[in-house]
Amino acid sequence: MHEMYRTMGIDEDVLAFGEEVLEGLKDRWKAIDETAEFNQLKVIAAMQKARVSEACLLGTTGYGYNDIGRDTLEAVYAEIFQTEDALVRPQITCGTHALALALMSNLRPQDELLSPVGKPYDTLEEVIGIRPSKGSLAEYGITYRQVDFLPDGEFDLDGIRNAINEKTKMVTIQRSKGYETRDTLSVERIGELIRFIKEIKSDVICMVDNCYGEFVQRIEPTQVGADLVVGSLIKNPGGGLAPIGGYLAGKKECIENAAVRLTSPGLGKEVGASLGVLPSFFQGLFLAPTVTASALKGAIFAAALYEKLGYEVIPKAEAERYDIIQAVKLKEPGALEAFCRGIQAAAPVDGFVTPEPWDMPGYDAKVIMAAGAFVSGSSIELSADGPMKEPYAVYFQGGLTFPHAKYGMLRSLQEMKNAGYIMTF
Repeated sequence: MHEMYRTMGIDEDVLAFGEEVLEGLKDRWKAIDETAEFNQLKVIAAMQKARVSEACLLGTTGYGYNDIGRDTLEAVYAEIFQTEDALVRPQITCGTHALALALMSNLRPQDELLSPVGKPYDTLEEVIGIRPSKGSLAEYGITYRQVDFLPDGEFDLDGIRNAINEKTKMVTIQRSKGYETRDTLSVERIGELIRFIKEIKSDVICMVDNCYGEFVQRIEPTQVGADLVVGSLIKNPGGGLAPIGGYLAGKKECIENAAVRLTSPGLGKEVGASLGVLPSFFQGLFLAPTVTASALKGAIFAAALYEKLGYEVIPKAEAERYDIIQAVKLKEPGALEAFCRGIQAAAPVDGFVTPEPWDMPGYDAKVIMAAGAFVSGSSIELSADGPMKEPYAVYFQGGLTFPHAKYGMLRSLQEMKNAGYIMTF
């Protein structure tokens, strides 16, 4: 094994340090595997209840009328998330598109959107109109309010109470941290926040950006009061096989609104050919619980490695996990680039290229991304990225298998060592 790692670019010191850290983590794997087992059974039960058949894998072309596979897949998602309906389509291009679809279809001019969990993910700033952009909610007369977390990380309940008014139509709750360094929200904390908001204004639509969080816990936000959850299929629920797509699951009216926005009034969910993607959508969902477990193990390993080296990691290695993302504050631009070079060098695809910072659409600073993936941009595959600005934090996620996630972490350490950012283990 040591010789194999040596041929893969990992020296003895890095490997020995990694093995030492890993030995202290194996007790954590039991709980992760049990959650994966529970969620695996949940997915199988949903597929069986929806009567998934071989015919569901065939797909359609053209208008996509009477697409049994597409409609059955949406029934499976509704069952998994315990919702009235779901919209799961390859025509939803990414997570940001899914979120924009949810917002733009359920808000009307003069409505107000509230974020009670601080600043949303960077790409939503232009959707909302925080940064002016063509087609934003602001251009349609939809206003926005934001309530930040308190310094101790708790919800600002007084601030939220004061922000909710007669115009407040929708609340957006981002489960994961995005490019912030706050804690990810557990499903239980999301439920507490939703209950508080509904007590103030019961008809507010509570939407949860569920990206990176699916199958990490045994329950999902729609089981604790969320009216709508939204995510990307090239993250957790696609299991590494979905080549594109996004999903919305929630109240029937919210889903109907989204469907007519995605296609056309009068058409809604009735059109939208699935082409040849249904086998990967179904099989990816089937694999999603165990793939998510592998990514979680990789995130914990990353936290333990860098925490032991003195870096600030969010969340800490021993903390409970509510998404697959691990943040490490590297503090220097060169260290961020070295980390990402290591992840890229560990990739099965494009492992020979060098990632460089670039002006990525939707962001307010240059971003460096390492992602040698079978599906372009897939965040459930081994990847790392971060904005080139203080505190030069890297956000590591994914790993379809734990051995790959482990190798990626060791390779990041090797690059950090080679660049002089780590002097000793």
